[in-house]
Amino acid sequence: MRLGVLDIGSNTVHLLVVDAHRGARPIPAYSHKEELRLNELINADNRLTDEAVERLGDFTEEAQRIAEDKGVEDFLAFATSAVREAVNGEEVLARVEQRCGLNLQVLSGRDEARLTFLAVRRWFGWSSGRLLAFDIGGGSLEIAAGVDEEPDVAVSMPLGAGRLTRGWFTADPPSADELRKLRKHVRAEIARTVGDVVRYGEPDRAVATSKTFKQLARIAGAAPSSDGLYVSRSLTRESMAEWAAKLTTMSSAERAQLSGVSEGRATQLAAGALVADAAMDLFEVDRLEICPWALREGVILRRLDIL
Repeated sequence: MRLGVLDIGSNTVHLLVVDAHRGARPIPAYSHKEELRLNELINADNRLTDEAVERLGDFTEEAQRIAEDKGVEDFLAFATSAVREAVNGEEVLARVEQRCGLNLQVLSGRDEARLTFLAVRRWFGWSSGRLLAFDIGGGSLEIAAGVDEEPDVAVSMPLGAGRLTRGWFTADPPSADELRKLRKHVRAEIARTVGDVVRYGEPDRAVATSKTFKQLARIAGAAPSSDGLYVSRSLTRESMAEWAAKLTTMSSAERAQLSGVSEGRATQLAAGALVADAAMDLFEVDRLEICPWALREGVILRRLDIL
């Protein structure tokens, strides 16, 4: 079966076409994405602008045409925090549906964490024991842990790299005072969740997904994406702390020169590094393994489970 998945994230809108059937791993057949940065197209009243709706409609129509050309049989579309938290989120969805005839599903933060955890579990398998999974998106941080495919605990916090950059930094690079205030805020928010997560047991394996973690691992020396999915990649707490200190003193232009860092993501990488550093420190994770599967794959796997 050929599936098309349209992921409307806070930073990137991504169409992924896969060949898949129940009991088999999804095989990517085609990928098309664009950095719409919806989290930057929100006005002071927390409303997505007309420009955001227009650009989202344009991409959605394009994605539908591509899916049809690629022979997609089943088309899934979902949106995350940028649409979920916008005051006019329902209005945006209605306008896109009226224009494109597509019913977009808005995932809750907890569902994001649960579906990402499912993808991580399927990737690493049962022999991994209790998993602890982190995902830093543009708008939110998801944390989930458990021994089964359904996590024991799944939480979502408004600590996305794009959201924090937009809300806390006014300079590039940010000032020492801005960094101190954001660091304090991030650590206080994450600390509130630690007890709820670890009370179920210490993890046997700690894992991270998302572009932010992949870029941080690449900066710290992990293999490039061109080496393939099956190359082991990881990020240590020591190297994360070292790079968090460096990245927060660099300008966006300087970050963009680092291996594996795209120009579009360089602006928010400092905030992402503060979140990653805090999560590893507060959860006492010495080493994170990087999982190539994340939310999109979790959505696909769940869809296949119910066919």
